[in-house]
Amino acid sequence: MASISSPDQSHEPTNKPSRVAILTGGGDCPGLNAAIRGVAKTLMLRAQTEIIGIEDGFLGFIERRSRTLTYQDCSGILSLGGTMIGTHNRANPFDYMGEDRSRAVKEYYDELALDALVIIGGDGTLSIGYELTKLGMNIVGVPKTIDNDLMCTERTFGFDTAVSIVTDAIDRLRTTGQSHQRIMIVETMGRNAGWIALHAGIAGGADSILLPEHPYDINLVADACNQRMGTHHFSIVVIAEGAKPINGEVCTRETIKDSPEPTRLGGIGDQLKQQLEQLTDAEIRSTTLGHIQRGGSPTSFDRIFATNLGSYAAGLVINKQFNLAVIQRGNQLSEVPLDSVAHKTRNIPNDDPTLQTALSMGICFGTETLLRSGAKLNEPE
Repeated sequence: MASISSPDQSHEPTNKPSRVAILTGGGDCPGLNAAIRGVAKTLMLRAQTEIIGIEDGFLGFIERRSRTLTYQDCSGILSLGGTMIGTHNRANPFDYMGEDRSRAVKEYYDELALDALVIIGGDGTLSIGYELTKLGMNIVGVPKTIDNDLMCTERTFGFDTAVSIVTDAIDRLRTTGQSHQRIMIVETMGRNAGWIALHAGIAGGADSILLPEHPYDINLVADACNQRMGTHHFSIVVIAEGAKPINGEVCTRETIKDSPEPTRLGGIGDQLKQQLEQLTDAEIRSTTLGHIQRGGSPTSFDRIFATNLGSYAAGLVINKQFNLAVIQRGNQLSEVPLDSVAHKTRNIPNDDPTLQTALSMGICFGTETLLRSGAKLNEPE
C-alpha cells in the first residue's frame, strides 16, 4: 500500500474553495465510490466546501445535470461497486454526436461557480480533462482503471480488484481442467496492455501468459501446453484481450462509431482455442470473463488506495494546485501535470520485475525474443 503524504496543510490558503465538483468518467470500476468519498469528505471537513456531483460523467456537463452531495450522501458507500453519481464512456465534449460541446461544458462550469473540478477516470477521461484546462477550468485528476495502463503512476485503483477476480476464476477453472484433463484458456480485459493478464496469470499459476506487448508464436504455446499435459495432464493459458499472434491482428468484438474508443477488443481466447486444436490432442475450453472483472465490491486494498488518492486530490484543490493528476511513484503519492498523463498508455516494459519473475519461473509467453530484447532474469550471483 502506498503511503500518503498529503499536500502541506500548514500553509493552506485562507480563502479555501467554496464549491468543487466531482465527476467520474469512462467505464465503471471498483473503488470509484471510495474515491468520491475521499475527495468529498476531506474537502467538507478541511475546507467546509460545498460538493457538487456531476451526473453521468461529462454527459452531465453537456446536459447540465448535477446535484449537491451532502456528508451523509458520501457515507456508507465505501464498499459499493459502481459510482453513485453515474458515468458515461461516449460523452466526449469535444466530439459529442459530431459537435464540439466543450464551450457548453465551460459555461456550465462557470454557471455552477466552481472553484475546481475533480475528475476520476482513466486515460480517456484524464485526456479530456487536460483539454478542458485549456479553456480555463481548474482540474485535478484521480487515476482509475482496472487496466493499470496510465502513464506516470505505478498503480491505478480498480486493478487489484480485477486481478483478484481473475485469479479466483483461474482457481475455479483449474479444478475443471484437472478433472477432465483439459487445456483451459482464460481471456482477460486490459485493452492494449497486459497488466491484468500478467499479474493474475502469476497469481493463478498459469503455465502460459500471452500479452499484447509480445505477439505470440502459436507453436511455442502449443509446445508448452503439450509438455504440461504430458506431466500434469492439464494446462492453464491466460491471454489478454489485446494479444495477437506474430504477423496477426488483434481480435475486435465490435466497433461503436460514436464512442471515444470505438474499437472494442475480444474473441482472442476463442481464436487461440481454434489454433491450439490443430496442434494438440487435448480437449480445450475457452472462458472470457468480460465485464465481471470490473464490477462488484472493491478489495480492501482498492478501498484504501482509492480513498488515499481522493483525499490527496482534495488537498491539492485546497492548496489551489490545479491541472495535475495524482500518481503513485516509489510507494508514495505525488502529482504530475495532467499533460504528462493525457493521450498516453503505459505498457509492460521488458524490465518489469513481475515479468522478470514469470520468465525466471519458466512461464511461457509465446516468444523467444523477450529475453533478447532486454529483460534480464533476477538470478542469484
